[in-house]
Amino acid sequence: MARATRLSSEVAPGIFAIPVSIPYPFKYVNCYLLMPGPGVSGGPVLVDCALDTPEARSGLEAALQEHGLGFGDLEHLVITHHHPDHYGLAGLIEAQGPTVWMLDVEKARGHIFWTEPEEMTRSGQELFYRHGVHDGYLSDLGKEMAKTRSRVHPARNLRTFGDGQTLELAGMRLRVVWTPGHADGHAMLLRESDGVLLAGDQILERISPNIGLWAYSYPNPLQHYFESLEKTAALGASLALPGHYRPIRDIAGRVAELKAHHRERLGFLLGLMDSTPQTCWQLSLGLFPGDLNLAQRRFAWSETLAHLEYLVAEGLVKRLELDGIVHYSRS
Repeated sequence: MARATRLSSEVAPGIFAIPVSIPYPFKYVNCYLLMPGPGVSGGPVLVDCALDTPEARSGLEAALQEHGLGFGDLEHLVITHHHPDHYGLAGLIEAQGPTVWMLDVEKARGHIFWTEPEEMTRSGQELFYRHGVHDGYLSDLGKEMAKTRSRVHPARNLRTFGDGQTLELAGMRLRVVWTPGHADGHAMLLRESDGVLLAGDQILERISPNIGLWAYSYPNPLQHYFESLEKTAALGASLALPGHYRPIRDIAGRVAELKAHHRERLGFLLGLMDSTPQTCWQLSLGLFPGDLNLAQRRFAWSETLAHLEYLVAEGLVKRLELDGIVHYSRS
C-alpha cells in the first residue's frame, strides 16, 4: 500500500513547513510548526495561521494532527504580519489556549485594519477616490473586502514583542528582525544558532511581495522595503523559510534580484509619464496591463502608488491636485 502524503515536512531541524490552501493566486501560505526536542522546556509554536476558509482550517488541523497536536496543544502562535493569509485564524486558535504574538509596530499599524473596520473602510475609500479610482470599482471593492473580513478573526488578547528582542520559542532562541515595506510591522525571526530565517513575506522565491501604499500605511513603503532588503542581506542567514513557495538558500542573490526588479519597475513607470498629469489609477493600468480580477487590480493600484510616491520623494515626479484628484507628471 502506498504511503499517504504528509501534510508537513521538516525544512530545518525542529521546524516543519505546513503549506495551507488559500483562495489567492499564491494558492498556498506556508505556516511553520516549531517543535521542541526531547527534554526541552516549552511547547510547540505555530508561525502564521492562514485565513478562515473550510479548506484552510481543515488542512492546518490535519497537518498538526500528524504531530499529535490540535490548536489547543500549541503554546504560542506568532504572526509575521497582519495580512489575512497569515493572520485570519488567529482569534479562533487563541480561543483554544495559545498566546498570540505580533510585533508591537504591527499591532499599532496593521492589527487595527481588522479591529477598526469602519474607519479603515472610510479612509481606504477616500484614498482610492483621491487617486482616480472610479465609483463602480469602489462599489465592487466594498463587497470584496466584506468577504475578506469575514475570514479574519483578530486576536482579542494580542501580546507584542519588539525589534531586536530575543524570543524563546519551542526551546529555540529567535531574534526578531523588523522589516517594514510589505507591511509596516512585518517581522522575521532569525535562529542565530544556525542562521535559519523565518522570513514571512519579506523575500519570496518567484515573485516580489506586494509593496503597496494604503491609507493606514507609512507614506513611502518602497523606500522602507529597499532598506529592509539591505537589512535582510546583512543578517548573513543560511536559509530563508518564506511565507509562500520554496525555501531560499541564496538570500543575498534573491535580495539583489528583488532590488533590481523594483528599480526596473520604477524605470518603466517613468517611461509611462511625461508632462501630462495622470492619476495613479490611469498609470496602474499601464504598469499592470491585462485582465486582472478585482483583488489583483487593487494590489496593482497600491503598488503603483507606492512607486509613484517613491519617485516623488526622489524628486523625479511631481504630485499635483486637480479638482480634488491627485495627479502625477514628470518633473
